[in-house]
Amino acid sequence: MSTEDRPPAPRSLAEALRARGDAALGALLRSRPDLITPVPTDLTQLATRAGTRASVVRALERLDRFALQTAEALAVAADPATYGELLGLMAGDDADPAVVAALPHAVGLLREQALVWGDDDRLRLVRTARELLAPSPQHPSPTGLGPTVQEATAGMSPGRIQEIVTAAGLASTHDSVSAVTALAGLFTDRARMTALLADAPADSLDVLERLVWGPPYGQVTHDPAPRLRWLLDRGLLLPTAPGTVVLPREVALHLRRGLAHRAPEPVPPVVEAAAVHRPQVVDSAAAGQAYTALATVEELLKDWDEGGPAVLRAGGLSVRDLKRTAVALDVPEPAAAFWVELAYAAGLIASDGEADERYAATPAYDEWLEQPPAERWSRLVTAWLAATRTAGLVGGRDAKDRTLSALGPGLDRSAAPEVRHRVLALLAGLPEGAAPAAGTVLARLRWERPLRGDRREDDLRGRLAEWALSEAERLGVTGRGALSAQGRALLGAPAAPAPGPEGEPSGPGDKLPVHHHHRPAPLAPLPPAEQAVASAAAARLLAPLLPEPLDHVLLQADLTAVAPGPLQRPLADMLGVLADVESKGGATVYRFTPGSVRRALDAGQAASDLHAFLAAHSRTPVPQPLAYLIDDVARRHGHLRVGAASAYVRCDDDAVLSEILADKRAAGLGLRRLAPTVLAAQADPAGLLEGLRAMGFAPAAESAEGDVLITRALAHRTPPRTAPEPVPDGPPVPDDTLLAAALRAIRAGDLASTTPRKPGTAPAGNGELPRTGAAETLATMQAAVLTGEALWIGYVNAEGAASQRVIAPVRVEGGFVTAYDHTADEVRTYPLHRITGVAELADDAG
Repeated sequence: MSTEDRPPAPRSLAEALRARGDAALGALLRSRPDLITPVPTDLTQLATRAGTRASVVRALERLDRFALQTAEALAVAADPATYGELLGLMAGDDADPAVVAALPHAVGLLREQALVWGDDDRLRLVRTARELLAPSPQHPSPTGLGPTVQEATAGMSPGRIQEIVTAAGLASTHDSVSAVTALAGLFTDRARMTALLADAPADSLDVLERLVWGPPYGQVTHDPAPRLRWLLDRGLLLPTAPGTVVLPREVALHLRRGLAHRAPEPVPPVVEAAAVHRPQVVDSAAAGQAYTALATVEELLKDWDEGGPAVLRAGGLSVRDLKRTAVALDVPEPAAAFWVELAYAAGLIASDGEADERYAATPAYDEWLEQPPAERWSRLVTAWLAATRTAGLVGGRDAKDRTLSALGPGLDRSAAPEVRHRVLALLAGLPEGAAPAAGTVLARLRWERPLRGDRREDDLRGRLAEWALSEAERLGVTGRGALSAQGRALLGAPAAPAPGPEGEPSGPGDKLPVHHHHRPAPLAPLPPAEQAVASAAAARLLAPLLPEPLDHVLLQADLTAVAPGPLQRPLADMLGVLADVESKGGATVYRFTPGSVRRALDAGQAASDLHAFLAAHSRTPVPQPLAYLIDDVARRHGHLRVGAASAYVRCDDDAVLSEILADKRAAGLGLRRLAPTVLAAQADPAGLLEGLRAMGFAPAAESAEGDVLITRALAHRTPPRTAPEPVPDGPPVPDDTLLAAALRAIRAGDLASTTPRKPGTAPAGNGELPRTGAAETLATMQAAVLTGEALWIGYVNAEGAASQRVIAPVRVEGGFVTAYDHTADEVRTYPLHRITGVAELADDAG
């Protein structure tokens, strides 16, 4: 393209955006969705918003390390800078080929993000980004560079500047400006600088070596040593404050051979595999973990079935309740916090909202229990992927030094879903069955998001990644550290790259690099509809790997039953009432006791029902001791009856009542004999029942009519509750429909604000609406109907929002104008009284 054919260089970011096509503008709005919240009125407003501090900081935080290094290099380059100057700062005098190859993409990314604008011969970093990234004494640059010669000598006396110029071997000048320019020219001339430093004392060069990579500031006394005096006399060190000197940027760049960064990182770190397992082994191990996860959540909710721990006044679980839950689940406290938070994120538990507020299962838990195991797992892991609540923070401290409790406030971290997804996506890029080295995963994440707030936030991001790896293993998304087939499907990822020759696993010391030609998982979390499809696919892959529930147990003569695998739900529920769990593992051992049998009888079962149940579900004959135990407990069950007087005990056998009265353990019940077969008590019926059972009796409660009351454990449920909403990490990425509407509105507003007007009719391009009287507005409209000309109008809608529009009037009648609205690209009707004014467009308006 010749110089005459080349479009004029943009003079502002707004002009650069105006020259973009819809695809490029759409890419900007997708990568920086805060720019269309709300939708800008035109491209000038879009450019203004793209330069605000909050938006620029957010955009910089989402750059990878090399793109950020490129922006930092532009911040220390001239404004504007050429692409060649930028390349010199990034690749150095040796022109590192990796940097040369990666730099065009980095500059293109910065342009796409509207952080850089201008052609390659005039690259400009947006002003706010330059202010954030340029070095200053208060905010040193990651480049380690100091101020330029011009900036460092700004407060220096003209005489001192002339002394430095002379000592450096330059001719004296008539003014300080030309002297500083000559000095900067010397420092940027490689040949002359090499000659100047060749005469430097060795210890002076040692001083420069210590400052060259930063920080560039040093301390000196009022009488500097000779090695410092030599540098100060020639301007190789310049004073910035009493006792402080700085290495000028131009000198540092010469010593660095042109590099702005000590170690440019154009290529992301390779994620390495620490070990490779057969895919079947990985999937089986993951399926075993998935089954354990389901069993653990069920056990947690069963433990809270009749009402869980109390809610702290500030919200959340107390430390004591978390410890008790950990003991009940037989897991460490951090793992217990994870399972509690997972059930909460999935909507399975919540607070009941009562006056004495407690945690309990929600109605959704009962629905969840009825689903097939694979679907229940899918629901848990889908909730985990999207949750911003972070169980790993439990036990830590918040900004006000308060302890963070499970289910309490302060656990949301908006970056958690992105980090989890990215960790799993990196695993998806490994060969099938490969488990990554955790350190290489963390290094890759640090390269992808190097600027994430202060050091504590950086550390949090690393901890989020470590938690994601351990939680994925705990849930069965990974097995033996490698991503399982169901985990890959959960991400919507394609099939994994093939493993090594013949699929043989390698030892734990083998390192397998991951190259970019592998097809990774999607970089961003899937939209809800696509995630639902991916979760269903993961459930289908997991289903055949889960063990089939059994319909039998093995009864033993020592009053135990062994379940050699998972039991069908009705069998497990009934056995959980009739016996106590003694041990878990590959097989679950249940023990029958008088108390457990009485519990089954209290739940409405008869002795004959229990005998029939055991006979039907045991692969071994019912042992005689177990049959005797059931009959013995059933014989005594209900022999004593408790009712309300305050409470009373009645029994046909007065000898039993005499035994109770004589027992010292009954002293606290306040018993006295009313009749040979009746005792009255000061305790309430529930307390009396509990006390008599503690003494070894088996009383039954009775109603006012004398009927035996069968007590059943009633499950406590909260009212319907929705799962907690994740805290978004900024505005959501716009979908295609919203993006198209936003682009259309921005283009339309820009057309209205930039279309030329006839001189003297109205202000142009300054955002002001045209103002004309009602008669003039009507006359101009009617004339435009006859001539077919387009007009520029100001319009205020019913909500009071003002806008500028370009319309072509078709008809004016009844107080309304019907016109083709160029800004909306459709025919619309506007009330004339809402039009603030009208202006004619210039004859050459495009």
